[in-house]
Amino acid sequence: MVHHLQRPPIEPNRVYSREEVAEVLNVSLSTVKRLINSGHLRVSQPPGMRRVLILGQHILDLIVTTEVRAGV
Repeated sequence: MVHHLQRPPIEPNRVYSREEVAEVLNVSLSTVKRLINSGHLRVSQPPGMRRVLILGQHILDLIVTTEVRAGV
């Protein structure tokens, strides 16, 4: 894994793979799959494709919508 200070910022209009999402969020691939299956992380899957496409904006949305506030 790459240290978080060496990772490039998440680009809203870039398309990421599940593996790339795991890397930028510093979580396992199974965690990314759970986020997708639970609906927390939005993905696109064009008909006939096995690969899922994840927009950088959807990663950023995940971070914002799951923010934990101090004292809550």
